[in-house]
Amino acid sequence: MTDSNQLVAKVRGLVSNQASILVGVLAVLTIVFTVIEPKFFSVATANNILTDWGSVVLIAVGQTFVVISGGIDLSVGAIIGLSGVVSAYVMANVMGYTSGTPAQDAYWPLLVGTIVSVAVGAVVGLVNAVLINKTRIVPFIATLATMGACLGLSVIFSSGMPIGGPNDFNLIAAMDYNTNPFSVVVILVAVVVAIAGLFLHKARFGLYTYAIGSNSFAARAAGINVEKHITKIYALSGALSGLAGMYVYIRLGAGSPSSGTGRELDAIAAVVIGGASLMGGVGRIWGTVLGTLILFTVQSGLIMIGVAPDWKKVVVAVLIAAAVAAQTLQKKNGQR
Repeated sequence: MTDSNQLVAKVRGLVSNQASILVGVLAVLTIVFTVIEPKFFSVATANNILTDWGSVVLIAVGQTFVVISGGIDLSVGAIIGLSGVVSAYVMANVMGYTSGTPAQDAYWPLLVGTIVSVAVGAVVGLVNAVLINKTRIVPFIATLATMGACLGLSVIFSSGMPIGGPNDFNLIAAMDYNTNPFSVVVILVAVVVAIAGLFLHKARFGLYTYAIGSNSFAARAAGINVEKHITKIYALSGALSGLAGMYVYIRLGAGSPSSGTGRELDAIAAVVIGGASLMGGVGRIWGTVLGTLILFTVQSGLIMIGVAPDWKKVVVAVLIAAAVAAQTLQKKNGQR
């Protein structure tokens, strides 16, 4: 192969690479929004995008495991509200810490609240797994049912009102509004996402997940306990959603029953934008990470250039449709 042919092959490989495409899209969006509104390219805007990214990427990562296994989890947004409300209730009404607690004294109750949030999410995930494995309800209906239950329980626990508790808002603030848009909790989220990525791409857990999503019958024939692994996947998705509930609590300073409303749509959008197939067997953590960044870059950019926030869900729906359509066209071209 000549040098020119090798160069063409490298360029084609780079252009067809999913990561390169997503990074390119992110760069183009940043340039376009900066040209229209120069204030978009700033540390403050980056901090806002990363702050929004932090909660959604957690549920999107959990959704990635579920989607790769061939399922769907519609309960992730409702778990955010339920876990945040329950953890706030425990911190405020059981432990006795209130919104008046000094920031330096808030770390212990916040740690307990985080454990409670993750536990609540994991329990809901286990309920999803039982409905799917034992009663043979399809994931869409099973998680739709738990979504409704979680929304109702959130209102019951909170009487429909946010529950305030201890907090340190410095955890969610940018480290340096001049040079560093990252906050402490965003960095912690990035660490959790990286660990999840290692489990998906480097561990047996991920191998089993891909195998089940590609062909559950073949996976069972190969000796994989499909039901047991599905249980672990939905428990993981629930636990990450519970962690997202605590993230939102730290951001708001209260547990609100409506804090996760509609976030399941954002999670699904991030996953499909990142290249995961809703048919199962395909998906990458880095794709989900970039997909979430693209999602919130678009939303923040549109708001900054004057588009009404009410259009946000419309944009998310369009992005989902466009991502799925692109996957379908890729498959058709590949078959030819």
